Amino acid sequence: MNNPTRATAHALRVLLVDDEALARLRLRTLIGDCTEPRATVVGEVANAALALEWLQAQNTGTAGADRACDLVLLDIQMPGRDGTQLAEELRGLPQPPAVVFVTAHAGHALKAFDLEAVDYLTKPVRRERLQLALQRVAARLAPVPSAVEPAVQPDPVLVVSERGRVVRVPLAEVLYLKAELKYVTLRTAAHTHVLDDALSDLEQRLGPRFLRVHRNALVARSAISALERRTLTDKGSDGDDAEEGMASDCWAVKVAPVGEWLAVSRRQASAVREALAASGL
Repeated sequence: MNNPTRATAHALRVLLVDDEALARLRLRTLIGDCTEPRATVVGEVANAALALEWLQAQNTGTAGADRACDLVLLDIQMPGRDGTQLAEELRGLPQPPAVVFVTAHAGHALKAFDLEAVDYLTKPVRRERLQLALQRVAARLAPVPSAVEPAVQPDPVLVVSERGRVVRVPLAEVLYLKAELKYVTLRTAAHTHVLDDALSDLEQRLGPRFLRVHRNALVARSAISALERRTLTDKGSDGDDAEEGMASDCWAVKVAPVGEWLAVSRRQASAVREALAASGL
């Protein structure tokens, strides 16, 4: 267990919890490369029991119920208690740290968001994706502005009307939007929603954080974890003359954390490849 060092002012204090030393080293390196917001690793441990010991030891030497760290980057599958069990215990602390799960397995996403995790990263973690998670943590921890302070602009949302209620979906949680006959499917890690908006209108509103991969699909750049040749069954894998239900070989992007593959049309393949290369994928 490393001895923690106190974070500099305004830097997020991060505890790494992962049973793989190389995984912790990669996260430490990536955190050092993130500049907005700044973050510093104050400790790292290999399992849930050691994490609780670390937190208890740090709180013993602090006044009141000040949190020992701002964020726990937490693996899920570890010896002993797994990461979701630790996250449940952390919720009972007087000042619980934010939790971001970092795992090689996408199947725990729904459970993670039930535990109010700020984000869910799949290995291997990319710097751009980690930085987005750190920004979400910083936004959650930011103090509420007083009446005399200028209000912080809220994250943009998409408003969905379903089953007689209005749902506000933060844009940062949207993984992709896909046109399906007369409607558009909006996918987050935890839910699927249906929109009446045209995909072309949504593309103009969403801006550069979403990438057109197909005439029927927009994908969040931060959610793309791979670009490969795949055999997919879809309606028109390249958007033109494929028959419904026909399996075809095409380029496709993998969407994390749900692990779904979306076809990339021939006309979009070069643009998608260039965009991903520019982001370091």
